Amino acid sequence: MLVQPVAHTTEGTLRGRLDRGLAVFRGVPYGRPPVGPLRFAAPVPPERWDGVRDAFEFGPVVPQSGPLTAEPTTGTDWLTLNVCTPDPGTAGLPVLVWIHGGGFMAGTAGDPLYDPTELARAGLVVVAVNYRVGAEGFALLDGVPANRAFLDQVAALEWVRRNIAAFGGDPDRVTVAGQSAGASSVAALLTMDRARGLFRRAVAHSVGGNLATPALAAEVTAALAKQVSTAPTAAALAEVDPWRLAAAVTELNATLPEHLPRWGRLAQTGVTTVPVVDGEVLTEEPWTALAAGRAAGTELLVGHTRDEFRLFAVLAGRHGGFTEPEARAALDQLAPRPAGPDAYRAALPGATPEDLLTAVTSDALFRMPSLHLAEGNAAAGGTSYLFELAFPAPGMDGLFGPCHGLDVPLAFGTLDSPSARPFLGEPPTPETVEVSRELRQAWIDFVTTGDPGWARYEPQQQLTRVLDAPSETVRYPEQASRTIWAGQGPTAFDLT
Repeated sequence: MLVQPVAHTTEGTLRGRLDRGLAVFRGVPYGRPPVGPLRFAAPVPPERWDGVRDAFEFGPVVPQSGPLTAEPTTGTDWLTLNVCTPDPGTAGLPVLVWIHGGGFMAGTAGDPLYDPTELARAGLVVVAVNYRVGAEGFALLDGVPANRAFLDQVAALEWVRRNIAAFGGDPDRVTVAGQSAGASSVAALLTMDRARGLFRRAVAHSVGGNLATPALAAEVTAALAKQVSTAPTAAALAEVDPWRLAAAVTELNATLPEHLPRWGRLAQTGVTTVPVVDGEVLTEEPWTALAAGRAAGTELLVGHTRDEFRLFAVLAGRHGGFTEPEARAALDQLAPRPAGPDAYRAALPGATPEDLLTAVTSDALFRMPSLHLAEGNAAAGGTSYLFELAFPAPGMDGLFGPCHGLDVPLAFGTLDSPSARPFLGEPPTPETVEVSRELRQAWIDFVTTGDPGWARYEPQQQLTRVLDAPSETVRYPEQASRTIWAGQGPTAFDLT
């Protein structure tokens, strides 16, 4: 008869389940429900419990915004995490803490795309974290902390520090990892004083450049409050149902073209609730802090896909249909000033409007923030390993190319998960399986030893692993973009 695994944490005893030979604990609280008096507050440690608490089911989904969102769920115990371990009775296993993406407005740690089975079978303890997104996590409000989502992530890392030994993990061998908004979170954590000492290494895929100044964030909050007919204060918005407020974020995102003259780059990106460079939780742009020596470097694995923007163009039904005025607007808003728009046209002679729009949007939102994080970390004394995913998604006749998000199922080995199938096809091709194996092994090796298996990135040689079938290590492949953005790292979005 199989025995259910048990872990003794500082808050109480947990009972998990055996799943395919692994011990799995789900819906573990690392903070109290952020509702009622704790709405918009910094996370508060969870209450202790007596007896044994079942950790069988994922925690409730955090209120979601955006075009692809989860259905509202009951329960407000949103600050939970999941642990998957090869053996809770052992000691010293390396730990991977996963922070999901979702544009700062959606996502959940229980997504099948993040199934930790393959990584845990390789000897990692995998922790996946839920955190507040949208207005709950990022709206700038009076009298409460900014960037509450980052504070949630710090609280989760503190829980890992206290408790991961009870699951067989080593609290001194923690790697924090994320993709897209999760990678932006990792970048922020690299430079936050309150996260110091909570992790040893970091993995960041497609680091987002979406940050806002307090002035811009305050206007977004005012517009959000108008959507729900209340005042733009913490007290007033706390009276609004969290799922209604999340819907208001979706509604506000849909009006962004109207705000383009005032909100500029933020309106161009299509997402309103983004991290704020507030001077306290997040003191400055992460790449600037690292490059200027105001944060210590670490062991960092960072990269991006070749055609980041392709995903959004296809999902919006616009692939192949962007116009010259749209390309001009994207260049004017997103390219580094003053010479960036002309530099893109000179670097891409004969490019179509779609080529130009795709290049500058991919660079501004993901590729250059990723590159500058690698270079900033190296400048701060850390060790950076850089990659570009060039392998094109084989599903749907190659429509998606090497797009944003393709790296996630490849790294986790979740090639047959429902959301991966349209990209990777059924069944996955042998080439897909091989690229997945290489990227997943790079994660495992990096989390375990600090070395993913290729040469480190140095600004002089710029050695970069290009993941494809076959892969190769070459000089950074996006040289035109690197030159255009040289000395002009991404800056926080501001009012125009």
